Amino acid sequence: MQYRFSRSVVTLAFVVLPVVALAAGNSAQKEVSTAHAHALMAQGADSVDMVHTHLHHVINCLVGQDGDAFDADAGNPCDGMGNGALNDVSGNDALHSKLEKALSTAQSGLQKDDLDAAQQAAGKTADTLPEQSSADNNSDA
Repeated sequence: MQYRFSRSVVTLAFVVLPVVALAAGNSAQKEVSTAHAHALMAQGADSVDMVHTHLHHVINCLVGQDGDAFDADAGNPCDGMGNGALNDVSGNDALHSKLEKALSTAQSGLQKDDLDAAQQAAGKTADTLPEQSSADNNSDA
């Protein structure tokens, strides 16, 4: 009887753990894709305020609601997707490093009061964030 229980637990672990990892990978993919889209929106925005708004969205998607840089007043297009892409890619050092760089670049864009300079920072942020197909290949799943 104990053998069956142990075998069931092992079987359950092989079924549940990959599903949990896949869910975390999908969360990160959605958050990164949304952050990338908002970086592009920031790059194409026609006012500094709109650039800043979209850069805040990028930051919120990357850090998640519990992140130090999270700004609830700016809105969160990644609400309900996960815990922030930086948290949801744990174990993938290369992607985590890219996301940290994108976060830093987006934050620097918030400091720009010149439209062109803010848009350039947004463009660099978008270039740093992997597009959906790249995020698919770099996820934990």
